Amino acid sequence: MQTQNAPTLVTGATGFVGSAVARALVTRGHAVRVLARPGGDRRNLAGLAAEVVEGDLTDAASLARAVAGCRYLFHVAADYRIWVPDPEAMIRANVGGTVALIQAAQAAGVERIVYCSSVAALGLTKDGTPASETTPVTEEAIVGLYKKSKYRAEQAVLDMVATHGLPAVIVNPSTPVGPRDIKPTPTGKMIADAASGRMPAYLDTGLNVVHVDDVAEGHVLALERGAVGEKYILGGENFLLRDLLALIASVTGRRAPRIKLRHEMLWPVAVGAETLARLTGIEPMVTRDHLKMAKKRMFFSSAKAEAELGYRARPARAAVEDAVAWFRANGMVP
Repeated sequence: MQTQNAPTLVTGATGFVGSAVARALVTRGHAVRVLARPGGDRRNLAGLAAEVVEGDLTDAASLARAVAGCRYLFHVAADYRIWVPDPEAMIRANVGGTVALIQAAQAAGVERIVYCSSVAALGLTKDGTPASETTPVTEEAIVGLYKKSKYRAEQAVLDMVATHGLPAVIVNPSTPVGPRDIKPTPTGKMIADAASGRMPAYLDTGLNVVHVDDVAEGHVLALERGAVGEKYILGGENFLLRDLLALIASVTGRRAPRIKLRHEMLWPVAVGAETLARLTGIEPMVTRDHLKMAKKRMFFSSAKAEAELGYRARPARAAVEDAVAWFRANGMVP
């Protein structure tokens, strides 16, 4: 058992969700330690009172150094891309890295772990109604390497809870938007493109939108009130993409796109974009996995987190406003 003032480790704090989690913890009075890759982009650590330990999810020795003496662990880091040139690298980071980090944390006597999974690891309903933590899912039904990697990592954490008494709580954020999306994430890029007038058409799909700072608050609530071995969806409002783009247009004063594309129209474009990406290493604008995912309405309910954690999410408009304001302030939206 670690002392009460022992540090709380946050992985992924240089990224979008992780930086919000680290800030929420500092606000709560935690002594925060972060794991950061050598030479990585550390803009999101600016102004954050945190100890930095250099390392990487694929470097077991650095993980042991990072968790040494820590009381709590928030594992938020992940390789979040729809397309990658080396699929095995994503599996090594998201699955192997998760297992190695959590094993190191348990060996170091970490008291409690909050693992940031994703709604990508959860099932979807056939009729498009909001899914929950218990909606049935199989790996075969999951589309895309990133989503499969998050499913495998989540299953590994649940297995360690059941077989090794791992003191872990799992949170499943939906689609966070807001400030400090420096890469940006795929959803952040979509918002920036729409806010810049670079999105003249859309596909018929649906997603759940939540402010990144509400997701961060949900992580802290999971530490304080979550039950070991349980999963909690941290979401906000469900939107058809058409309606989300209309909201972005309302925030920016632009006209919302009116052209709805059919999925099959873009299939040859996706095949060509993937072929070009394999030759150049440049991420494609659209992939076949994008199109397969877009056929599903990824709607979710946060009722369990609301009832058991006291979780609440602000209106999605506030999340979009904050995202657009941050993108403008950082030159990503004119």
